[in-house]
Amino acid sequence: MTKPRSLTARLLCGALLIPLLAGCATNVVSTAAPTAESAPQGTKSSTATEAVDAPHRKEAEPDYALVFPQDSVNRIDITLTPEAWTALQSEMTDQFGTFGEGSLGYTRMGDPQQDGAFPTPHVGEMPEGFIPPEGMPETFQPPEGMPENFQPPQGMPRGDGQPGTGGPGGGGGMGGFDFGDTSYVKSTINFNGETWEDVGFRYSGNSTLQTSWRNGTLKISFRLDFDEFEGENPAIEDQRFHGFKQISFKSNAMDDSYIREKAVSDIFQDAGVVSSQTAFYEVYIDYGEGAQYFGVFTAVEIVDDTLIESQFSDDSGNVYKPEGSGAAFVAGTFSKEGFEKQTNEDEADWSDIQALFEALHSDQRTSDPAAWRAGLEAVFDVDAFLRWLAVDTMIQNWDTYGSMAHNYYLYNDPEDSLLTWIPWDNNMALSGSGGMGGGGGLARGGQNDRRGGARELDITSVSNQWPLISYLADDPVYLATYRQYLEETLATTWRPDELSALYTKYHDLIAPYVEKETEGYTQMSSYDVFERSLDELISHAQERYDAVKDYLAE
Repeated sequence: MTKPRSLTARLLCGALLIPLLAGCATNVVSTAAPTAESAPQGTKSSTATEAVDAPHRKEAEPDYALVFPQDSVNRIDITLTPEAWTALQSEMTDQFGTFGEGSLGYTRMGDPQQDGAFPTPHVGEMPEGFIPPEGMPETFQPPEGMPENFQPPQGMPRGDGQPGTGGPGGGGGMGGFDFGDTSYVKSTINFNGETWEDVGFRYSGNSTLQTSWRNGTLKISFRLDFDEFEGENPAIEDQRFHGFKQISFKSNAMDDSYIREKAVSDIFQDAGVVSSQTAFYEVYIDYGEGAQYFGVFTAVEIVDDTLIESQFSDDSGNVYKPEGSGAAFVAGTFSKEGFEKQTNEDEADWSDIQALFEALHSDQRTSDPAAWRAGLEAVFDVDAFLRWLAVDTMIQNWDTYGSMAHNYYLYNDPEDSLLTWIPWDNNMALSGSGGMGGGGGLARGGQNDRRGGARELDITSVSNQWPLISYLADDPVYLATYRQYLEETLATTWRPDELSALYTKYHDLIAPYVEKETEGYTQMSSYDVFERSLDELISHAQERYDAVKDYLAE
């Protein structure tokens, strides 16, 4: 596979980025957003009624240029009835307690742990060789004021000597929380002079969902599903938003810059990693008191929707969202519950995931490495994983595999029957100072390679708690490939001057919209913090460039 274009080319494309992607990109299987001309033609006919016009129909090609613009900020207006709004708030109160009471202490990327914050989580039984960070508690003690029905995060001990719901590493920080998203309620969407009725609206997220609520901000990540209520209203059957069934809107919590989610998506795509398209939106919500500005959000393409259709040759395969038990791929931890199916849900078949477990933990790993590699590569796109691993390690991601047992998808493309790794949720990347505690990325032996969770460039230090990394790092062939992809990324994608231009572009683009945010509807402590964040990102780009150069020179 040839390399995608550099960030210089991306910036030169500017406003013409989306329409000209076919001309700018050079990779065989493009990881950039398709144009209407290049996107795969749908084979299924729409069952929508004539009441739904063209932009609402299922057969409409995804309009990436309109929905995910690269050089402008879209506006979307959402209307909820007072009854729907009350139902949402009541469900949040039931899960997390009274709104605005009991801050978790974790607020933004890079903030130190404050009094009243959660202690660094401890995972029940850890694999041999695990060395817990200094000060890690033996049992979890919930903060004062936590609701009576509170359940510990995934992987965190319940206090009875047993691990929580997650597998090893599942609770290595706030990102391991999985309280569940809220239920969908009906909403009306207005966008670009068009209206969509009976659209499903729900809050989404794990740690950021809870943290925002308890910190007293209504700027909370949410998801829209445009045919969630088609069973109640035939007029919206297979309803789409300019070709998209669902869209996730990230609140950019834990990120003072508000651009990490967007920038990391660009970086992944530029480096040849399959990744969602993203764009900035200003969001207004009317919940019975008139349109209220909820601030700047990052819209993210849903993995089990158009991304599969546009970036893989066959979209009929299994999409999994791993989380919790088994998601760390430790031997003997596989469970169906840990690999939630997003497609083909009615087919009770997880044989592809089980095959990956078997291949990864085969005795041939130590007795016959060549045979082990062949077996692993027969079920898993190892090359794509190593490319992701190189880029993800370079950017420093604090809430991903290697520190948390979540924030990725797996797709099994029927054309080659290989599971492909797809990253998700990147708001805690691009920082050298861990914003939230973590127990992952820990070294084998007596030293921790990182306290916060971001793994070291030398992945041979990663413990067997994360076998997809540690086993590949132990193999000289795979370690050489990882180093090769680090070198390629450094030469083609991670160029500090280009990254500085990219960060500045996005910072300046959203600045007027960030400045409009008000107390109670913002993730920002002050606008000055937002302004300073740009320099921090630019400095990080140079620091990581230098660090990778030094590592490769060893």
